[in-house]
Amino acid sequence: MLIHNVYFTLNDPTEDNIAKLIAEAEKYLKSNSGLVHFAVGKLAKEYNRPVNDHSYDVCLNTVFKDKQAHDEYQVCAEHKQFIANNKDGWKTVRVCDSEC
Repeated sequence: MLIHNVYFTLNDPTEDNIAKLIAEAEKYLKSNSGLVHFAVGKLAKEYNRPVNDHSYDVCLNTVFKDKQAHDEYQVCAEHKQFIANNKDGWKTVRVCDSEC
């Protein structure tokens, strides 16, 4: 399986903008046939230990059944639409992929 985590830092991290990005991810990214797991949520600010990373606003956590499913997701119409609809609001995007 391939774990695909994406950390979004927004240009304007208001609660409304965070909620909009989460809703857009659920609308466009949740139903991909290659997904084994999908979750998206905002930074849990109350977890404030020295090891906690607070440099993002929204985290997308997906697990794909294999590399091929991930690669197909990257070029699918829904993924491209999600990016087109939201990229102007992103200050930074960090992607962390790992195999399991």
